[in-house]
Amino acid sequence: MVSVRRFVQDEPALYKASQEFVALLANVPDPVLSVARRANGLNAQIAWTLLGTVLFQDRSYTEIERLLEALYMKFPDELLWTLPVPAAPQINAVVVDTFGSRNWSLFEHVAGIFWSVGLFARRHPDLAAWARERTPEEMWRDLGEIYFMGKKSVRPKACAAIYRLLAPAPLGLGIEFRNDVRPAGAKKRGIMPPLPLTMGARRFLAILGPARDTGFADMEPEKKQALANTYFAALCKESPYRSAHALQFFLEIGSEDFICRERTEGCAKCPLYDFCDYALCRE
Repeated sequence: MVSVRRFVQDEPALYKASQEFVALLANVPDPVLSVARRANGLNAQIAWTLLGTVLFQDRSYTEIERLLEALYMKFPDELLWTLPVPAAPQINAVVVDTFGSRNWSLFEHVAGIFWSVGLFARRHPDLAAWARERTPEEMWRDLGEIYFMGKKSVRPKACAAIYRLLAPAPLGLGIEFRNDVRPAGAKKRGIMPPLPLTMGARRFLAILGPARDTGFADMEPEKKQALANTYFAALCKESPYRSAHALQFFLEIGSEDFICRERTEGCAKCPLYDFCDYALCRE
């Protein structure tokens, strides 16, 4: 069993550098929220956040941001959910214009996802009230109505959507949610879902985290998530989600290089410089 406490004790310099890395990259804008915040009104911002979260698959951060921006420019604000809905060729044309081809695992599903998010918004016409009046657990269940948001017990996209909606600004939209008070010993219904375990965070945990010597890739999914939850909290006690947000940019492709390199002047100002094998040599 990987011990976060022992790792922190045995690797104090790496742990401190990791905390500094989180603090440095915590302010990097989320690509989905960067576009969703342009929408007029909280309802539209929620709807576009949901759409961007579902589409966030098998493309780089900058590509997803460009696609969501292009869709928003073509179908701004409430056009995401008002009837009549755009035809599939109109939606698909935006994807082709953005990516230059149809070569994307989600291409055949984009129109269906767009329509499904729109249907969700019509079913819940006051999305702001929907978010405020539900616990995260209830939101997680409701989000299963959306095509490609996930139906199984593990729904990483639904978890990511909830954090984007509820986390305080600038990491999220800062929506106040219902946090039921339960009898002593009963399960707290307002509990947040597992923290997002992105590919960047997975790389970080495998290369520079507590499981780097024991094989993070070989761990069971539940143990990976448990380790992430614990270490994210250790890296930023006041807001573990800041850790999850910041670490998603670790060795993640950006506009011209890895996002972490772009934000640290080509690794020159990265707190992890002395520990990361991917760090560029300083001149």
